[in-house]
Amino acid sequence: MKKLSIIALALIFGSGSILTGCEAAKNTNNTQRGAAIGAVGGAILGGVLGNNIGKGGNTALGAVLGGVVGGVAGGVIGNKMDKQARQIDTALPGADVVRVGEGIKLVLNENAVRFDTNKSTLTAAAKTNLDKLVTVFNEYPDTNIVIYGYTDNTGRVEYNQTLSEQRAGAVRSYLTSKGLVGSRFTVTGMGIADPIATNDTPEGRSQNRRVEFAITANEKMVQDAEKEAQK
Repeated sequence: MKKLSIIALALIFGSGSILTGCEAAKNTNNTQRGAAIGAVGGAILGGVLGNNIGKGGNTALGAVLGGVVGGVAGGVIGNKMDKQARQIDTALPGADVVRVGEGIKLVLNENAVRFDTNKSTLTAAAKTNLDKLVTVFNEYPDTNIVIYGYTDNTGRVEYNQTLSEQRAGAVRSYLTSKGLVGSRFTVTGMGIADPIATNDTPEGRSQNRRVEFAITANEKMVQDAEKEAQK
């Protein structure tokens, strides 16, 4: 699964030491990672992971980290998100799937979700790929999903802002037309913000024209996880 990334941070408090790195991460399970993330807090983790991930594209990441529950319940949620991330990665190989904290950041570039030029109309290929996501999202109904629309920097800022909102809205409309519950989705247009590649080349601009998802546990999943953690 080349496009599936798992970002884990093992944090141990006590003597003031913080263990990070591959070896520490490998020696923790999902429950321990969930507890560590809850102890640190989403805002701090957002800064740490944002610096490690690189330029741009951290809006969805911040939304994922903002929903951290932590503790044993966080570990339970993490296990469910692990499974969902693997299924998304298998169903849609062109997607960039990042499992972080207790949620998923999903990036769909133009290879996965393409729009007609200067329009918010989904192409037939885009609909086919979104259909693959519908199958996975149906299997995990207890999640909230924020959809972020992005553009490159070609044209006026105001125009791109509106276009990004319309494109994110088109994705939500298509997903709900396939039976997914509309209340699960929130739509945000980001325009030219948070580029993940240079806007100086056609290839870079293509990468920046994208849709991102922030997938987090809804209240029911949190409550169920807390009940399971008490067993």
